[in-house]
Amino acid sequence: MIFLRAAQREFAQTAAAVFVALFAILLTTQLIRLLGQAAGGRITSEAVAALLGFAALNYLPVLLSLTLFIAILLSLSRVYRDSEMAIWFSAGVPLTAWMRPVLRFALPIVLVIAVLALFLSPWALGKRAEYQDRMDQRDDVARVSPGAFKESARGDRVFFVESVADQDGQGDQVKNIFINSMQHGRLGVMAAAQGHTEVAANGDKFIVLTQGRRYEAEAGAAEYRVMEFARYAMRIETRENRDIDISPKRMTTWELLLDASPASRGELLWRIGVPLSALTLALLAIPLSFVNPRAGRTNNLLFALLTFMIYSNLLSVSQAWVAQGRLPFEIGVWAVHLLMFITLLLLFWKRLAVFSVWRIWR
Repeated sequence: MIFLRAAQREFAQTAAAVFVALFAILLTTQLIRLLGQAAGGRITSEAVAALLGFAALNYLPVLLSLTLFIAILLSLSRVYRDSEMAIWFSAGVPLTAWMRPVLRFALPIVLVIAVLALFLSPWALGKRAEYQDRMDQRDDVARVSPGAFKESARGDRVFFVESVADQDGQGDQVKNIFINSMQHGRLGVMAAAQGHTEVAANGDKFIVLTQGRRYEAEAGAAEYRVMEFARYAMRIETRENRDIDISPKRMTTWELLLDASPASRGELLWRIGVPLSALTLALLAIPLSFVNPRAGRTNNLLFALLTFMIYSNLLSVSQAWVAQGRLPFEIGVWAVHLLMFITLLLLFWKRLAVFSVWRIWR
């Protein structure tokens, strides 16, 4: 009982520290990428938080798998370095006895990984695609940020407004608006004190400027015309509604089961493989955590990380081969895991052989 409690406490503390560090790195890298896209005008600033949340849900299964593997590996490596493992061996606790606390700690996390990989991650990807599509279909005025120059969806206009407000449901009210446009080879610049949006009977949307001026000239010419207007209506271009591309990554698990296409089978293989690989890696961490206190401390860590990378890459390769039709799904879904399970048995056999020799020497 003392053995189980000590192992569970050690795993939990290490896993919490590892998860916080990895999750902070994930959020930082995703935030930097999204802020760069927002600065370039590809996404709006208000969409950063939502897209960051969807990205976090998408990467959580792999992040938790890596956390589980590293936590068990570091915990057992510390037990070896501090010679506690020798004490447990002397008390008659073999290496295989660590499988019980490892499984008790890993199974709830593997269950969470399975729920994330099978249900929440595809839901997050689908919602992200819907959100981006809804943001892309906004009209030009809705894209405008007060105090900043913004290009229209078609790239033929540049807007600048001092403020935007919705007054009594009558549409967006803009003040001190500036529009630079190119029409029929002529450059036009309009400035107005205020304006608002109107919807025509046929559904077309217009921005109506009041009390302003328009400066118009041909590109490269020195002459230009100045026109004053009391009211000027300009049609706002909106992107046509388009269906969201149906990708296997955004399909539900039930839809993947009903779809027999190679791409869907490859995605289903990946979703099933993520929790299975997390459980296998948790058990692999037991023999891989061996550390000789008199030797270097980094050799086993490098070998363990190499094992994780090989496992992940083999899983990705099998997914790609199934998606391309080069490998049957019935073989690809278990082949990589069987190979790693055989590796697990060989590593346990090696460590147990060393343990037997040590006991005979004692």
